[in-house]
Amino acid sequence: MTDPERAPSAEELAAVVVPDEPEPPAPPPETLTPEQREEAARRAEQDRRDRQLVRRLKQGDEAAFRELVHTYQNRIFGLMLRMIGNRQEAEDLAQEVFIIVYRAIGNYRGEGRFYTWLYRVATNTCKNRIKYLKGRNFHRTEDIDETPQAQMPAAEGGAVVTFQSQVPGPEAMHEGARMESIVQRELAALDPDHRLLIVLRDVQGMSYQDIIKITGLQEGTLKSRLHRARLALKERLEPYLR
Repeated sequence: MTDPERAPSAEELAAVVVPDEPEPPAPPPETLTPEQREEAARRAEQDRRDRQLVRRLKQGDEAAFRELVHTYQNRIFGLMLRMIGNRQEAEDLAQEVFIIVYRAIGNYRGEGRFYTWLYRVATNTCKNRIKYLKGRNFHRTEDIDETPQAQMPAAEGGAVVTFQSQVPGPEAMHEGARMESIVQRELAALDPDHRLLIVLRDVQGMSYQDIIKITGLQEGTLKSRLHRARLALKERLEPYLR
């Protein structure tokens, strides 16, 4: 169990914790499609639960900390595993994220979504660990598609689409698993900033609005970088698709 009493240093907090920013005004309900209204209702319910959780966290409620971990551990661990590619590192990093959030919850002002603030702390922590591991003979230890997180629903940190789910039949599914492994290996070879955008958008299925809040990028910059990231991944995959 993650220990909320392990205090991160002031330097650790300052390196990854940023203030939340106000959300843009919601569009009028009458302008939304049925699917958009359903998504807006889901987000509103998630935000309502998160506000209650944040109030308890700010009161030092350790049961709220356990609830925080239970609610988001699969999503955060899934992000770390796909970014780092090493189960032990991903587990340690996910635990570190929750401890930082618990200790820094006072920095969360409630002006933006807690969900995106949590993810921004997580991505900043992940980037710092990637920099630390660079040049230290670090290597990935397993294929992502063989982990439980690869089989989870996207809402819990799993992939939105996997090759296995797209190709029917045992032999075809085996080929799908092989290609999934290849995609993850080539994804790991991308620049970490490009990898992050593909994981957030194409693997975990996040909206552009949430990714903008998580990364701090402008919408045009985000879409341009994501386009370049997809092209880079496609180029790396071309030898396997001939």
